[in-house]
This record gives sequence, structure tokens and C-alpha cells, in this order.
Amino acid sequence: MSKEIMITTADNPYDPFTQWEQWLVFDNLKGYHTPERLAKVAPLSEQLSDTEFYESVEAGIEAMMRYGALDKAGNTVEFKKVIKEAK
Repeated sequence: MSKEIMITTADNPYDPFTQWEQWLVFDNLKGYHTPERLAKVAPLSEQLSDTEFYESVEAGIEAMMRYGALDKAGNTVEFKKVIKEAK
């Protein structure tokens, strides 16, 4: 059994695994643009193995969690890691 990881903000009520569209709308309305930020700090390539891909995403999530997100009002909002066990 492996696991999948995602990042979300503490204020987002939606599950990014099962409610992706609602999660993304909330994220964008707040001005976080989390997927785009993750793409900047976790460079990915088709050349990466599954393990390297996972490690790059996890390192990017950890980096983002150190700083948090800013909402449109300039308030810092905490990022958190969401883990799902994959079968």
C-alpha cells in the first residue's frame, strides 16, 4: 500500500482528493493558487521515477508549510499536508 499527498490551507473545507473542483474554486477565490505555487517549488519531470516524483512533491509541500499562504487581506493562513492511503 502506498500513499498520496496533497497540500491545502487550514481554512479550506473541501477535500482535495474527493472534492477537487470545490477545493480549487475555494483556493482560487481566496487568492492562494496553491497548485501553481507547488509547481514552482517542486519541479517535476516525466523523467522522474515514481519515488523521485513523490519526494519532490513532498519537499515542495514541506517548504510551503514553513511559510504559509497569504489571503487577499494579507493574513497568513497555515498550509497543511493531506495524506491518503492508496490501495
